[in-house]
Amino acid sequence: MAKRAFLIVLDSFGIGEMPDAANWGDEGSNTLASIRSHPNFHCPNLEKMGLFNIDGIGEKNLSPNTCYARMTESSKGKDTTIGHWEIAGIYSPDPLPTYPNGFPKEVIDEFEKRTGRGVLCNLSYSGTEVIKDYGEEHIKTGKLIVYTSADSVFQIAAHEKIVPIEELYRYCAIARDLLQGKHGVGRVIARPFEGEYPFKRTPRRHDYSLLPPSQTVPDILKEAGYDVISVGKIYDIFAGRGFTESHPTTGNEGGMVETIAQMKRDFHGLCFINLVDFDMVYGHRNDVAGYAAAATAFDEKLSEMLPLLREDDILIITADHGCDPATPSTDHSREYTPMIAYGQKLKKGVNLGTRKSFADIGSTILEWFGLPSDGIYGESFFKEIIDD
Repeated sequence: MAKRAFLIVLDSFGIGEMPDAANWGDEGSNTLASIRSHPNFHCPNLEKMGLFNIDGIGEKNLSPNTCYARMTESSKGKDTTIGHWEIAGIYSPDPLPTYPNGFPKEVIDEFEKRTGRGVLCNLSYSGTEVIKDYGEEHIKTGKLIVYTSADSVFQIAAHEKIVPIEELYRYCAIARDLLQGKHGVGRVIARPFEGEYPFKRTPRRHDYSLLPPSQTVPDILKEAGYDVISVGKIYDIFAGRGFTESHPTTGNEGGMVETIAQMKRDFHGLCFINLVDFDMVYGHRNDVAGYAAAATAFDEKLSEMLPLLREDDILIITADHGCDPATPSTDHSREYTPMIAYGQKLKKGVNLGTRKSFADIGSTILEWFGLPSDGIYGESFFKEIIDD
């Protein structure tokens, strides 16, 4: 029988500050605690699966039907790229470059030269606010709105009637080619918008990531002949490398629907999923109510997903960083993340404690498929969870 693994990343679903959180300006952050206290939060499936038994939360009110752990980010970062790379077996000793005061003049000058268009803004900005403040000038002048955030990103916003979407994507590819080496930001992001003031962002966002600096779990699986399926922005995060299929989605609902569709089909390998709305729509906008409701919606979908798992399937639910919507900051937070592993061949109620790296997940997935993990970072917990 074909083996399958489903790895779901709840983007930014942190479960409490890491010991070095203060060094990142994130002391006191706890995404889960912030949303759990809201009346919109109702997650009986995750509770039964051991979410609240994890170290640091430590409630023993149920006997979980899973194996579970608290994951530590060992890499130096708290962004999407480094978090996902670590899950997939890469340790990043240095954070990706950020530009809180905007990009250097030489970068902007070269970008303008290569694109033939001027640039507006070049500041750290909210994505919804930047189009309000610069959208009308962009329409009048045709200049591109370039902005960043606390993350390692170079974002380009443009109205679709002024800059057709394929042209915007071409400009992003130019920026990606330019931003290498010391200016190698994690992602260049196309941020198209439409309509009249105050404008509205469209769902045609597209990310252009750095190539991973070393081998990843998807690389190893693909080379071994397995299917490696991306749902959501996973394909973009890894710059497409290591994947055999990509299924882009526009948000959590689409991501969950596509995941269920993959669970219903036959394949042999890994389905790697990112549910982006927790971070993009709710965490960065300090929307506690929305974040709590999104967690509840995911929990409800678990009732549909879990019965679709076959005898030789494993489901792992985790996150890539935090983004506490209840703090004054709208940025990512340096937090532990959850890990819940579920499957018919797995033990029940196993607390794996606090793991040293997100990469333990990737190593475990490789061992699930009988592949060696000595070429990547991380320590497998496969033997601790398999029910012989």
